[in-house]
Amino acid sequence: MAKTVNILLADDDSEDQEILKEALLDVNPALAIHFVMNGKEAISWLKNCPAGELPSLIILDYKMPLMNAVDALETLKENSVYTGISKVVWSTSDQSEHKKLCLENGAIQYFVKPGNPTDLASLARQLLDLIFHSSEKLVTR
Repeated sequence: MAKTVNILLADDDSEDQEILKEALLDVNPALAIHFVMNGKEAISWLKNCPAGELPSLIILDYKMPLMNAVDALETLKENSVYTGISKVVWSTSDQSEHKKLCLENGAIQYFVKPGNPTDLASLARQLLDLIFHSSEKLVTR
């Protein structure tokens, strides 16, 4: 039996959380998606997460209260426990400086939040490909 795949989504917009959750679950209904409202809550959630249940993917909104994506990425870099976890940022901002900061601090991808369902479905597949790029065949298309 396959291990449950955990994803941590930090976004202060509950509507954005919901639409991304639906898109991800449409691609793979077996995912366990955990939600927090900012980077500070993401760090706290990770610190309290048992090692065997750490997420395979962390998705951070760029602009959040208390701790934005760059601050969260910098904090995660300080602890080797999180090194093997893929981290991505999604944002309404397409500013190259924002992308650069995120990628320099450990994000493997920076995505602009899609404006239509087709692009959202494509984003969900791209995100899951980051987890399942190995020989595992857990993603159904």
